[in-house]
Amino acid sequence: MEKIKVLIADDHRVVREGLAAILKTKEDIHVIGEAQDGAEAVEKARALLPDVILMDLRMPGKDGIEAVDLLDDFYG
Repeated sequence: MEKIKVLIADDHRVVREGLAAILKTKEDIHVIGEAQDGAEAVEKARALLPDVILMDLRMPGKDGIEAVDLLDDFYG
């Protein structure tokens, strides 16, 4: 069975690490990356092609809403 590839985007390291720790206990999920802001999330999503992105909406710089809008154009 192919694992679900997940990217976690949140500006708080503890939140990212906590979510990753929980998800890594699931056999069918593979955390392929983490991002600390929307710009990094867009960059990593385009490079890693995750199946799911857990995106914080409020982050400094490019927030999650802007990042999702950019990714909508990419994944469209």
